[in-house]
Amino acid sequence: MTGLKLAGVTKSFGAVDVIKGIDLKVEHGEFCVFVGPSGCGKSTLLRIIAGLEDVTDGTIEIGGRDVTWAEPSERGIAMVFQSYALYPHMTVRDNIGFGLSLARMPKAQIAAKVGAAAELLQLTPLLDRKPRALSGGQRQRVAIGRAIVRDPAVFLFDEPLSNLDAALRAQMRLELTDLHRKIGATMVYVTHDQVEAMTMADKIVVMNAGRIEQVGTPMELYDRPATVFVAGFIGSPRMNLIDGPAAAAMGAATYGIRPEHLSLSDDGGRWRARVRHIERLGADCIVYLDVDGPGAMMARVGGADPITIGQEVGVTPDPARECRFDAQGQAVR
Repeated sequence: MTGLKLAGVTKSFGAVDVIKGIDLKVEHGEFCVFVGPSGCGKSTLLRIIAGLEDVTDGTIEIGGRDVTWAEPSERGIAMVFQSYALYPHMTVRDNIGFGLSLARMPKAQIAAKVGAAAELLQLTPLLDRKPRALSGGQRQRVAIGRAIVRDPAVFLFDEPLSNLDAALRAQMRLELTDLHRKIGATMVYVTHDQVEAMTMADKIVVMNAGRIEQVGTPMELYDRPATVFVAGFIGSPRMNLIDGPAAAAMGAATYGIRPEHLSLSDDGGRWRARVRHIERLGADCIVYLDVDGPGAMMARVGGADPITIGQEVGVTPDPARECRFDAQGQAVR
């Protein structure tokens, strides 16, 4: 079994603590995504797993083997970076097989491995092209192919889609999740994009300021955020978070409700509000509201809803979907 286990992992640069006691277990075959804002420590943690950064304290196990102080080449990992790092003078075939050539693997075996990876990644017709003749998505697939042929215990991805445009990112998300299903490998993926995390992961690790805020499936984090930070970070548009007297009146230091869990009506409602702005997105609309009491809130309604700017509406939250947090930002269950 080729899972991953971190126990008490810390990392300090001088007096600055950037990783603050990480305990995490990634099961064999899981697609685990580290997500969080810039500077939260997610890429540093990935580099520690890869052996590109030393730990200050703690242990790292891959496949049940302690690799805390092992060299990167001894860890059984393969890493795909944000930059494709392809050799421009080499063909796709030679780029994918380069690491195997350095390891002096027999040419026939290299050819077989490269051919299998190319078939898996739909690169077979492109094997004799140079990188300059490839699209961004094709170049990223070549970089992934270079990792696949190494048969690693764990694949590590460091924001591999951030250089692609929106359409290609959506396509590559699908291709990466298809690849994961086909090969069943353990994958750890870093991104700042919570949409990537929600659409790709079996398990999401939300990080903030060097610590883990919450670990869970996408819908566990979406439906039951453990902290105010997770509630505000996961979901697009973000959860409505209300502080002060309005929240206290509902038994919380911070009250949360997602835009799609608010219903609007001409009459009644828990609160009265005026429509400030409407974003019409086709299938649905994001309605910006000035709500009496709570203040600014967003609601998600159907795209054909006839609501207009300046309209007065009643606003009613779904009581089964309300979230409450204490003064420390922890969920009140």
